[in-house]
Order: sequence, then C-alpha cells, then structure tokens
Amino acid sequence: MKEDIEIPKVEKIHVAAVREFNEAFQAEEWNAYIINNKNVTIEMILIVSKGYDGKKETSVMRHKLEKLPPHSFAKIEFIQDEVLQLNNEYQITFFVDNKMFEKTFIFKKNSVKEDLKKEIPLIPKLGILAE
Repeated sequence: MKEDIEIPKVEKIHVAAVREFNEAFQAEEWNAYIINNKNVTIEMILIVSKGYDGKKETSVMRHKLEKLPPHSFAKIEFIQDEVLQLNNEYQITFFVDNKMFEKTFIFKKNSVKEDLKKEIPLIPKLGILAE
C-alpha cells in the first residue's frame, strides 16, 4: 500500500535568507524568501516555520500565498537575530496542476551569517539558501 503512494519530488523551489536594510527601522535585518524557479505558477502555498534546538523552540508561524508566478520570489518573514542561533525550519506545501508538493527546508543553527552570503537564484542580492 505504501508503495502505491506517489510523493512527487520538489525541484526548483528554494528558501533563502537575505540581509536587507529596513528603511522604517534604519537597520540591517535578515528576511526569509520563497523562490519559484520553475516554469509554472505554484498555487495555494502554505508555509509553516519554526526555530528549534534540543532545549529551545519558537512559536510556530504560518503563512499563505495564493500564487507565485514562474521565476519569481516572495518575502515570507523577518528573522530575528536571536532565532538564527537555532535551527530554522520552513515546511512548504504547494500545488501545481492540482498535484500537491511538499518539502522541508532548514537553515542549520548559526548557518545564516554575513560572511557566508553568496548569489542566489532570481533575487538580485546575496543571501543563503536553506538545505
């Protein structure tokens, strides 16, 4: 029975942390983005995020996007510096052609740092991709 369940592989979808200047607060901050590098629109995107390690855990945050066009990106949330000392998990669920896809992306604790930034798909800024 389990072998009859098809679990489609998620490809060309990424989660990135990008360091940006916040005009309102006049400060540099990390923001999480979802990137759709596919040639199709993804729909009904549900994102569940949380930070954790063996001793601490953050609140669970939930986000929803109706659609994300091909070769585009959208901001998920601001990431507090204190939370970067934890593993940060983003569970992404979405639909393409009425088929559900799901993948969990993780920024391992202390892996989001200024000196580790590099080019990332589609966003014209340096950042860090989640695994």
